[in-house]
Amino acid sequence: GRRPVKLVLMPKIHLDEWSIYIDTLDVNLRKGVANVEVDVNVDNVKEADPSMRMIISLVDAGGQVVAARSVVSFGEGFVSRTLSVPSPQLWSPESPYLYTLTVSLRKDGKDVDVKSIKTGIRTVRVSKEKGFQLNGVTRKLKGVCLHHDLGPLGAAVNKAALIRQIKIMKDMGCDAIRTSHNMPSQWQMDVCGSLGMMVMAESFDMWIYPKCKNGYALFFKDWADKDITNLIRANRNHPSIVMWSIGNEIPEQWSEEGRQIAIRLQGLVHSLDPTRPVTQGMDRVDNALTS
Repeated sequence: GRRPVKLVLMPKIHLDEWSIYIDTLDVNLRKGVANVEVDVNVDNVKEADPSMRMIISLVDAGGQVVAARSVVSFGEGFVSRTLSVPSPQLWSPESPYLYTLTVSLRKDGKDVDVKSIKTGIRTVRVSKEKGFQLNGVTRKLKGVCLHHDLGPLGAAVNKAALIRQIKIMKDMGCDAIRTSHNMPSQWQMDVCGSLGMMVMAESFDMWIYPKCKNGYALFFKDWADKDITNLIRANRNHPSIVMWSIGNEIPEQWSEEGRQIAIRLQGLVHSLDPTRPVTQGMDRVDNALTS
């Protein structure tokens, strides 16, 4: 068993799926509206026909289009539009409501390329005064660490087993998980989104200093930035993800070198997604505080 792999064939001018970024700017329940920003990249935009249009639409769980924008010019290939969503249904562990964002390139009334993404409307804030807030409400994270396996199934990914696992977590009162310590599968994030499980998506168990002979330290210098970039771009539209982790119990966490690496990785994450906090698992608290 392994994670599902797909080969995607696209026309020359097409939508870059990982460039599509959905961000809940604000929610005003008193006025009954949420503003959602959608960013999209069009690859090979020079191939665009003057008659080509982009349609950005948000569809609710009942299949009704609740907001839409038409774009007639793609400029250099980057498009950003804000959708005003009436009577927004907010995503939370108690009510994991999902919308579908559809972005289509159309020519002569026919679709050239279409991307559809399940997403949710919700806000995440963290402050020293109010702690962690989901949709403006302070709450404690009741979480566990789910290592990169499915018990006796090992690292093989089975969707039914993932659903069973998350349902068991919810039945015991859990509302958050940490994906320790590997990139989560899209299946797992889809299940967390639909069942209502908040997620801290974690990247690495090692940076430069090795914990074991054949660990990620062998690849960190060449692959860390690429892997973090892929982690964020592939998963940032999942409403379930409420924060990112750049490392777990990293040996060099207490050193000046480790501090500089943390600043760099945090900056990279925030450049790709400025909406969520970045953390890391610290097991040498005294050293980290005094270094």
